[in-house]
Amino acid sequence: MIEIVILAMIAAFLGLRLYSVLGRRAEHEEEPVPTRFERPEGTAPRAVPAPSQPDMARRPGEVQREIPGVSPAIEGALRQIAAADRRFDMAQFLGGARGAYRMVLEAFWRGDREELRSLCDDDVYASFAAAIDAREAAGETLENRLVRIENVQIEGASLDGRIARIAVLFVADVAAVTRDRDGHVIAGSLVDAIEARDIWTFSRDVSSADPDWLLDETDEG
Repeated sequence: MIEIVILAMIAAFLGLRLYSVLGRRAEHEEEPVPTRFERPEGTAPRAVPAPSQPDMARRPGEVQREIPGVSPAIEGALRQIAAADRRFDMAQFLGGARGAYRMVLEAFWRGDREELRSLCDDDVYASFAAAIDAREAAGETLENRLVRIENVQIEGASLDGRIARIAVLFVADVAAVTRDRDGHVIAGSLVDAIEARDIWTFSRDVSSADPDWLLDETDEG
C-alpha cells in the first residue's frame, strides 16, 4: 500500500514537471514572430523607399530606348542621327517641327516670301513662291486660320551621309477662306474647320554649325 502511494506521488510529480515544461514551450511557440514589415515597439518607423523611377532626362544626342508609335526601322535611323549629331533631341525636334508647321502655313497664307525663304529649302520655297505668284495674279487672297494641331508624330527618318531627314505627320484643323479681288468669298468658310493631314520632311546637315532644320518636302498625309 505504501509503495502504491509513493508511486502515485512520483507520477504526480513527474506530471507536474512535464506540464510545466510543455506549457512554457507552447507559450513560447505562440509568441508572434516579427516580420520584415513590422518594427519592435519603442523604435522609430523607417521610411519605405519608393520604387526607383527611370531617369527621363536625357543628354543631348540621346534617343529614349523605346519610342511609342515608332517602328524599329525609324527608331534605328533616329539613333543614327543622334549618334552623328550629339545635339539632337527628339522632343525638342518635335516641338520645333510643330512651330515650323504653323510658321510656314501662316507665311504662305499671307504671302510672306522672306519668311518662307528662311524656313524652306530651294525646291519647296520655289513651289510656295509660284503658288503665291499665281494667287496674286488672280487677285485672290487667303483668309486662313490654323485652329489647332491635333497630332504630331514621326513617320520616317534617314541619315544619308551627313544629311539627316525626318518626316513628320501633322494632323490639324484649319479654317480656310479664299476671297477674290473684290473681297467676296469664293471658297471655304471660317465657321467650319476642315481636317488637314500633311507629311512634311525636314532636313539638316549634321556636320553644320547651324542647328536649324529646313523643310525640304511636303506631301498629303
